[in-house]
Amino acid sequence: MKPRSKLRDALSWVRSIFVFDPLIYLYTVALGPLSLLCSFFDKDGRIQHNFVRLWSRLILATIFSPVTVEGLDRLDTAKPYMYASNHLSALDIPVIYAHLPVQFRVMAKIELFSYPIVGWHLRRSQQLAIERDNALASMRSLNRCAETLKAGTPLLVFPEGGRSSTGQVKPFLPGVFYAAIKAQAEVVPIALVGLYELLPMNTYHIRSRPLLMLVGAPISSAGYSTREAEKLAAVVEKAVEDLYYSRAEIPRPAADAAPAEQAVPSASSPGVN
Repeated sequence: MKPRSKLRDALSWVRSIFVFDPLIYLYTVALGPLSLLCSFFDKDGRIQHNFVRLWSRLILATIFSPVTVEGLDRLDTAKPYMYASNHLSALDIPVIYAHLPVQFRVMAKIELFSYPIVGWHLRRSQQLAIERDNALASMRSLNRCAETLKAGTPLLVFPEGGRSSTGQVKPFLPGVFYAAIKAQAEVVPIALVGLYELLPMNTYHIRSRPLLMLVGAPISSAGYSTREAEKLAAVVEKAVEDLYYSRAEIPRPAADAAPAEQAVPSASSPGVN
């Protein structure tokens, strides 16, 4: 690395640690209690969704990372889609909330519901918890997700099951697609590009840069049985990969893994944030 690049990186680190990160915490502490207060008058979570959208837009404006969105014209925003995104960074959520123009709920790991402020918000705003270590509880959660979609509320899911540590798309877990099939909901692939370079795992250093949110054409779950969730997961995974690697700086793996055999979806391993 050239000395100038080292200096630029050091200045970027100082800006992140002493400006960006404190401001993000400030927005969270300021808006979180207001969102919780409104939850007592907001039974369906719509007002709280708008608080998260405001929080997200403040973050993106603060970190000087403009987002270009492509493909929204492919959507019928009146439909209760399942939105399936790759997961690269802790800032994926702000990008999606700020730029996906629909009310939706998030399928998230149950551990997040125990965090102060964040967990309180998740519970009060009707987000959906998934307990991955308990097969019976996980299946009940997936059935609740299916009922949410049937009732007309879109869902956002991260089928990789966690953030990518390499910037490449990880294999999709099939559990969430069981819910999509049971609800006969269409799945919309979303590829986030640049988020790994912006803020990878295990760091607080935000490196400002332009970002992309690419929205693919909806994929029908019609014709799949709930025992074929892995097949639908493979189709959606390829759609997300094609979108992502068409624009990402990170190269596509030289040899993708062979498609998994048809199997019953693993209720104990749903793909969630």
